Amino acid sequence: MTNRLDALLEEMKKDGLDGMLITSPANVYYTSNHYSDPHERVLAVYINTEHDPYLIIPAMEAEDAKQAGWRYEMIPYQDHENPWELFAGMLKKNDSIPKALGVEHNHLTLDRFQQVKNILPDTQIRDAQEILANLRVIKNKKEYALLKQAATLADFGIETGIKAIREGVSELEVVAAIEFELKKQGVQQMSFSTMAISGTKTASPHGTPTGKKIESGDLVLFDLGVIFEGYCSDITRTVAFQSITDQQRNIYETVLTAEQKAIQAAQTGTAVGQVDQAARQHIEQAGYGKYFTHRVGHGLGIETHEYPSMHGKNDLPLKEGMCFTIEPGIYVPNTGGVRIEDMIFMTDKGPETLTESPKELRVVE
Repeated sequence: MTNRLDALLEEMKKDGLDGMLITSPANVYYTSNHYSDPHERVLAVYINTEHDPYLIIPAMEAEDAKQAGWRYEMIPYQDHENPWELFAGMLKKNDSIPKALGVEHNHLTLDRFQQVKNILPDTQIRDAQEILANLRVIKNKKEYALLKQAATLADFGIETGIKAIREGVSELEVVAAIEFELKKQGVQQMSFSTMAISGTKTASPHGTPTGKKIESGDLVLFDLGVIFEGYCSDITRTVAFQSITDQQRNIYETVLTAEQKAIQAAQTGTAVGQVDQAARQHIEQAGYGKYFTHRVGHGLGIETHEYPSMHGKNDLPLKEGMCFTIEPGIYVPNTGGVRIEDMIFMTDKGPETLTESPKELRVVE
């Protein structure tokens, strides 16, 4: 945690900031090692270049934060207290009114922005979320190990889901089987809502599992991930149940080759956009270009979707320590769809695929 705070302070100084108010749960966790969903309550880390940081926290969580490793001052507050007034009092007490304060524009609500502005009327408030995104995008060895374990658990979830497929079982029953077995493995939380969809519903990239029964000839698409000690995994596999048409097989093989081409393109120094284009060009050449309707992937770490966005116009060069997904798909309305997704970690030797569930076409009997 100390190394992260030191690195953040250096970046703040470069950007001309003497203060930063961090409010998103993911970035609070990154800088404090305390993770919480505070609901409507304020949870924030305040960093200042002149003194140790504060943690603004509901009083009920103060001991949890200590147990998580927070060793600096806290501003614990009861539900009847106004945390912004307590924060203002702490700033005045320490004579540390910032001249330029960084905040997360993508998280701080307008109401909370106004609260901050009220207590710091003469402070310049600027968006600083990119500073945090740039720090988080490069993972260290510990983060790699956590991501790898999260990926292994995601592989287990996929295999559990495939084993649960049988004639007449519902999509929601398959989801329940996956999550039940993962709970038995010690997983406390999924990183997003588990997807198990079938038949023509697979033509929706963000389809929702329902009571629909899985039938012979259906494609079944799984998209799932877990949170392991604060780090997320994300994997997608598509299988066929009992039989497969020539069109379905062609779509599957096209997506698989596109994913392989994208992984091969992911080399240090290569622009993110070239990874997207490697998959997209293959799908377009196969005649399915208009059915690949999303970017090729996204960054992955404390959050399921984080920096960078793996879209075709992103010229950010890939670097050692980045973790992201590669997940091309083809979605044909009223027919069905296929997506294959893996977690990729950039090493000095090139891309390492963290998820290892088999990708060759499987027809489940």
